[in-house]
Amino acid sequence: MTTHATDMDSPQAEHIRNTEQARLRALVDGDMDAAGPLHAPEFQLITPIGMPLSKDEYLGGIRSGQIKYLMWEPGAIAVRQQGDHAVIRYRARLEIVFAGNRVAPADYWHTDTYERRDGRWMVVWSQATAISARQ
Repeated sequence: MTTHATDMDSPQAEHIRNTEQARLRALVDGDMDAAGPLHAPEFQLITPIGMPLSKDEYLGGIRSGQIKYLMWEPGAIAVRQQGDHAVIRYRARLEIVFAGNRVAPADYWHTDTYERRDGRWMVVWSQATAISARQ
């Protein structure tokens, strides 16, 4: 039996988009009670400078104030979903304070992989890529 990725406008794709938007709100708000369950235990972020961060390092950095999102404004979120796996991609404008240094607002591409576990979608891998001013 062949399965196909869901339509970009399917209810499941919309649910995944809503989950990502809830995750972003929790990160900007510093709400680790909301953010924690949206990240798989083995979550890993690859930052725009190529630094890998585990779930504990990433969420711990937000909790401690080492990482502080001032703004995270996503554009349209594209979704490719098959069964219990999904990949999302979107462009977003971010402003962040990292280790006490304010990073000027900039645009980034985000690619995230999600898995559905016990009926809940959670992010497993995330990668952000800075967009050069020439684009």
